[in-house]
Amino acid sequence: MSNIPETGRTQRVTIRLVILQILVVSLLLTLGGRLWYLQIRDGQQYTAEAASNNIQNVVAPAVRGSILDDHGVPLADNQTKLVVTVNRTDMMQMKDDGKAVLTRLAGVLGMSYQDIADQVRLCDAHTPRPCWNGSPFQPVPITDKATSQQALEIMERREDFPGITAQPTAVRHYGSPSGASAAQVLGYLSPVTDQEIQASMKNGQPTLERSDQVGRSGLEHTYDSELRGKNGVTRYQVDNRGRVIGNAGDTPAQPGNDLVTSLDSRVQALTEKDLNQAMKEARTTYDPVTHENFKADSGAAVVMDVHTGQVIAMASEPTYDPNEWVGGISEKDYQALTDPSSDYPLLNRAIQGQSAPGSTFKVISTSAAAQAGYDLGASDYPCTSSFSIGNQVFHNDENESYGDISIGRALEVSCDTVFYRLAYDQWLKDGGNNPKSPKDWFYKTAHEFHLGETTGIDLPGEVGGRVPDRQWKKDYYQAMKKSWCAQAKTGKHDYSTDIAREDCADGYMMRAGDSVNYAIGQGDTLVTPIQEAMIYSAIANGGTLYQPTIGKAVVSADGKNVAPIQPKAVGKLPDSQATLKYIDNALAGVITDGTAEWKFGGWPQNKITLHAKTGTAEVYGKQTTSWFSTYTKDYAIVMTISQGGTGSGGSGLAVRDIYNHLYGVQSNGSIDASKAMMPSPQVALPKIDTDGLVSQAAYDVPGPDAFANSLEGGSSGADAGSLTALEPDRHQKLPFGRRYQT
Repeated sequence: MSNIPETGRTQRVTIRLVILQILVVSLLLTLGGRLWYLQIRDGQQYTAEAASNNIQNVVAPAVRGSILDDHGVPLADNQTKLVVTVNRTDMMQMKDDGKAVLTRLAGVLGMSYQDIADQVRLCDAHTPRPCWNGSPFQPVPITDKATSQQALEIMERREDFPGITAQPTAVRHYGSPSGASAAQVLGYLSPVTDQEIQASMKNGQPTLERSDQVGRSGLEHTYDSELRGKNGVTRYQVDNRGRVIGNAGDTPAQPGNDLVTSLDSRVQALTEKDLNQAMKEARTTYDPVTHENFKADSGAAVVMDVHTGQVIAMASEPTYDPNEWVGGISEKDYQALTDPSSDYPLLNRAIQGQSAPGSTFKVISTSAAAQAGYDLGASDYPCTSSFSIGNQVFHNDENESYGDISIGRALEVSCDTVFYRLAYDQWLKDGGNNPKSPKDWFYKTAHEFHLGETTGIDLPGEVGGRVPDRQWKKDYYQAMKKSWCAQAKTGKHDYSTDIAREDCADGYMMRAGDSVNYAIGQGDTLVTPIQEAMIYSAIANGGTLYQPTIGKAVVSADGKNVAPIQPKAVGKLPDSQATLKYIDNALAGVITDGTAEWKFGGWPQNKITLHAKTGTAEVYGKQTTSWFSTYTKDYAIVMTISQGGTGSGGSGLAVRDIYNHLYGVQSNGSIDASKAMMPSPQVALPKIDTDGLVSQAAYDVPGPDAFANSLEGGSSGADAGSLTALEPDRHQKLPFGRRYQT
C-alpha cells in the first residue's frame, strides 16, 4: 500500500493534465498561426509560385536591330538561314531518350551522334562545352548551316524526326559592303553568362534570358540594349512529369532598334585596303638601322569629320572576320584569334593601340612654347645637327642642320634640336633638378589638348595614353622602385640595367633628358590614333575638341522614332586664333616644302589645302613606328604603322590615296568631281519611310578589288575606278535586314 495521500496523487495528475493541455493548445496556436501566415498573409505569393510550377516559358528571341552606314547600307544585319533545332522535351519522352532520332539527324547533317548529343545536353558546373545553357523546354539549335536539301529531307520525313524542326531563322550577319569589314568597330555577339543574367535583375526578374546573345565588343556592345529588342514568350502548361498539356498565352517579340552610324562603307573599305597595302609595302622596304625589312606588324587608321568628331572610317590591322563568331566560334578559330603569334586581331588599335607619337607631338610643343612666351614670329631658333646636355648628345634626324629658323619652319622640316632647346630652356626656368613652383608648360599644354585621358568615343575598351608629367613620374617611381633597384644590383652593364640603375637612384625626378625627349614625342609619352584624330580635327576647325562618335542616330523598328546622337564639344584648345593660324600654315608647309613633300608632289594645294605632320617614333627593342597625321577643311586622317618606318615613308602614299578618292583627285593633280567619293561629309540621315524601311542612296557599291590603288608601283595619284557620283535625288528601297519573320 502506498503511503501517498489520495489528494496528493490527484493534484499531481491534475498538474500533468494542465501542462499537457497547455502544450496541445500551444501547438494548435502555432499551427494555426503558420497556416494563417501561409494562406492569408503570403497566400498570393505562394499561390503564384505554385502556379508557376505548372507553367514553363519558351522564349522567342527578338530580331536584333541592324547597324547601318551613313547612307543606310547595312554593316551588320540579319540573314535568313535554315536552322535545325531539337526539342529536348520530345526526346526525353522517348524510350531511348531520342538516341535513334539524333543518330538519324546526324546522318542527314553529316555530323556525329556525339556532336549533337553534346549540344543538346544541359549545362551545369560539371558539364564541359558544348552544352545547352538555355531553358530545357527551349528548342536547342544544332546548326544554322543546313542546306535546303537537308531541311527538306527532315521536314518531309516527320515520322523519322519527331521533335526536330528545320526552318528559316534570322541569324546575325556581317555583310562587308564594298569589302568593308569594320570588324573591331562592329564587334560580335556571344551567349549571355550566368553572371550577366544575375546582374540584369530588375524588380526581382532578370531582363536577360539564357538564350540571349549579347554584344561583346564594338558597337554591338555599346548599343546592345538598343539593338537587342524585347524577347517574346510562349507559356506552356506542363504536368508534374514535365509534359506539355496546354498553352497559357503568348507575348510577341519586339524587334530591336537600328543604329545609323557615321561610317561610310566605301571609305571604310578604302581605308582598310590602303592600310593593309601600306603595311605590305613596308615589309618590302629596307630598314637601314636593323639591316632588315620593316616588320609592319600592326597598324591603324582613322578618318574623321573635323566639324563634328564623327568617325567616317576606322581600320585596324591585323583584322578578322566577325562572322566567325556567328553561331558560336570554334575552339580552333578562337585560338587563332588569341594566340600571341596572331598579333591579337581582336584589339582595335585605333583606340587601344598606344605608342610614342614622335614628331606629330610637336604641334603641342609649339602651342606650349607660345603659352610660355616664346616668340613665334622670330627666326633665330638654331636648328643644329645635334644638341648636348652634359655628356649626353641628342641628334637631329640624319644629323641635318638648317641654321637659324622659325618654330614654324621647324615644324615643316621636323627639326628636333629646335624643340630640344625650347624644352631645355623651359626646364631650366622651372628650376631644373630643384624645381620651385614649376610652370611645366609642355606638360600642362598636353593635358589641355586632352591627352592622358580617353576621348569618350562610343566604343568599349578605349585606353587613355599617357602624359609623363611630374606626378606620373612620382607614382611610377613608387611602383617600380623595388624592381629597378633589384635589377641594378645585378651589376650588369647593358642598356636596360644602366637605365634601371639611374631610375633606382632618382627615377622620381624630372630630368633634363626627360623634358627634351618629351618635346619631340619620345620617352614615356603614349597616344592613340583616335586621340591624334581628335587633336588634328580641333586644329582644323579653329580649336574645338569634339568627342569622337560613331553612332549617329537610333531608329525604332517601325521608323517612327528617330533619336539623333548629337556631336558633343568637350573642350577648346588653349591657343589663340593667331597661334592656330601659325600652326595651320606650318602644317600646310609640310606638304609643299617639308617632310611630306616627296610623297605629295603635284597635289592641288591651291584648291584643296592639305596640312600634315610626319612622325617617326623610336621604340626600344623595335623598329620605328610610322605616324602621319593630316587634315583638310573637311577631314582629318591619321595613320600609324608599328615597325613601319618613317611617317611619310610608311603611311604617306596610303593617306594620299584616301584623299584622292574622297575628293576625286587624279594622277595628274586635276580634280574630277564625278569621281569624288565623298567631297564633303555626309550630314543628313538616310531617308526613313513610315513603314520603317530605309532608302539607300543610289551610288554604285564596288567590290573590294574595284578601287584603283595608287600605292602599287609608287604612283602618286589614283583613279576612282567604277565609282560614280552620289545622286541624292535617286533612291532605291532597301529593307532593314532584321525584319525577317521567324
